[in-house]
Amino acid sequence: MRKTNESFQILNFISTFAAKMAGLYIHIPFCASRCIYCGFYSTTHLDLRQQYVDAVCREMELRSVLGDSVAEPVSTIYLGGGTPSQLTIPQLRQIFIYINKVSPCEVTIEANPDDVTPEFAASLSQLGINRVSMGAQTFDDARLRFLHRRHTAAQVPVALQRLRDAGIYNISVDLMYGFPHETIDDWQRDIDAVLELNVEHISAYCLMVEENTPLHRMGIEACDEETERAMYELLIDKLTAAGYEHYEISNFSRPGYRSRHNSSYWHDIPYIGLGAAAHSMTKLHKRDGSFCVIRSWNVSDLRAYIAAINNGELPSEREVLDDDTYYNDRITTALRTSDGLDLGILSERHRRYCLKEAQGLLKDGLLRLADNRLILTRQGLFVSDMVMSQLILV
Repeated sequence: MRKTNESFQILNFISTFAAKMAGLYIHIPFCASRCIYCGFYSTTHLDLRQQYVDAVCREMELRSVLGDSVAEPVSTIYLGGGTPSQLTIPQLRQIFIYINKVSPCEVTIEANPDDVTPEFAASLSQLGINRVSMGAQTFDDARLRFLHRRHTAAQVPVALQRLRDAGIYNISVDLMYGFPHETIDDWQRDIDAVLELNVEHISAYCLMVEENTPLHRMGIEACDEETERAMYELLIDKLTAAGYEHYEISNFSRPGYRSRHNSSYWHDIPYIGLGAAAHSMTKLHKRDGSFCVIRSWNVSDLRAYIAAINNGELPSEREVLDDDTYYNDRITTALRTSDGLDLGILSERHRRYCLKEAQGLLKDGLLRLADNRLILTRQGLFVSDMVMSQLILV
């Protein structure tokens, strides 16, 4: 935890370079109930929502993220969680009062389908929110109950129409596959259901059994590799045939509707995170043209976060990335995208190392080299973790 004076020294630097930032992330950790698979920091203490919103707004003041020193506005804002749609409209309005100086091209909020009433949808539009990421996960009610999701499959198209009626035309839907006993036919029905919605963006993830989650404590085993691969292949085939661009391992969009905020993470563009457990990354440019990367993160504890902010302190830690760590970060982010890894941004030492380690992967057809970029092939997508692990420095 850093005291206010030291924090302001750090954050004056951040403000200096805020004009180059693409993303402002605000973590809203509240959930009405916990899903059994979720490994993100969240809480069901809804009674602390107002105190938390007050603290987030105070953190903005402490950080001076959006102060007069910012020459240009950030280009994206993302409210993630948790379940940001568990905030009341007055609480969301309070947050947006603090960020009304910016005019971002993309403002996203994550929402549960059952939270999207006509009034809620209209209020989102009035606040300037122009993109909604909706957690559908599956269109099978039995699997939704298994996940401990609150909504039903029938509520998803209703919520979608309410958002359209409110003038929000950039909507993403999350899907999940690899459930226990799920068949290929089951998964195809989910894909067909989401295609009927004709949304602008689809994210799809295999159900992962992460440690310290209820799913892990239940003794549920992960989907077998053969079934997972068949489901992933079907996903790619169906969505690309329907006109979606497969621009990141788990993400598909209509042309022009890539997630700009998430793309900043994958393309090494600085961002600031506000709230408990939120992360930030910025770059300090040196006189010789090089730069160093500073990464920071807030404490993952709701009450500790609120107490520190109320005491005028930023409950965060930071680190300066060494060259090898920065290289490894680029491997594990840029390679996720269809744009691939631009070898031109690497140092000579890292470029030589990367190309040396990539030779076998290129020969095996897991990577391809085009326009001085390393790009995962269709075959390499499914084993991307293995490919990346071979390229990183250890």
